Amino acid sequence: MNTQAKLTLLGAGPGDPELISLKGIKALQTADVILYDALVNEQLLDWAPAHCLRIFVGKRAGRHEKQQEEINRMIVGYAQAMGHVVRLKGGDPFVFGRGAEERDFAKAYGIKVEYIPGISSSIAVPGLADIPLTQRGMSESFTVVTGTLRNGEISPDLKHAASGQSTLVILMGLKKLDKIVEIVGKSRGGSEGIALIQQGSTSGQRVLVGNLGNIVSLQHSAQIQSPVLIIIGSVVRNRHFEQQIWEDFSHFIYAQV
Repeated sequence: MNTQAKLTLLGAGPGDPELISLKGIKALQTADVILYDALVNEQLLDWAPAHCLRIFVGKRAGRHEKQQEEINRMIVGYAQAMGHVVRLKGGDPFVFGRGAEERDFAKAYGIKVEYIPGISSSIAVPGLADIPLTQRGMSESFTVVTGTLRNGEISPDLKHAASGQSTLVILMGLKKLDKIVEIVGKSRGGSEGIALIQQGSTSGQRVLVGNLGNIVSLQHSAQIQSPVLIIIGSVVRNRHFEQQIWEDFSHFIYAQV
């Protein structure tokens, strides 16, 4: 086995290439192989040396370039054959990124593993859309939930979280929007604020704001596309809006809350 075999689990951040860490850039500069995901900004690959292999292994709903088991085998194979493998993931590798599975698989083969955090979209994207996750006197906590489990169902954690007053952040939930609205609405009512943020932190960012009572119909008109982050809570209703016309889909979409 290559004695220099190493895996670096690297978070690329929410999409803006300038939001990666300095330590992350240094890891890219020493990479022999980069395995990167669909949500990674490909500008980051420019930091890699000329000899580095750059391999897309992205997965999105319904379109899996590589299955997870194959990615695990690629990590080990390339590390043993070539040395330093950087597994470049959108957001943070340990926040719904399956980084723990890849870490454990590599360690089972005696490969050294380093973790370099990335800015999670669950925290950064709401803020970049002017929605704080917490605000004194309004929301004292926030909960991050996946919108879809492996079996295609909604996590039962959503129902538990909806019963409180914390800000809800839901990843990978767009296809389940109507069900999510139904579950949260039973606890919080139709006037609770909700925002859908498409491609947060990038030039393609779009924001649709409404309430639990009207967001499904608004989405039918706006057609926000994945990847989308969903934020539900009083912090959405408190957002200060600038005057924008409804037809302007290039950056933000506003609806009456």
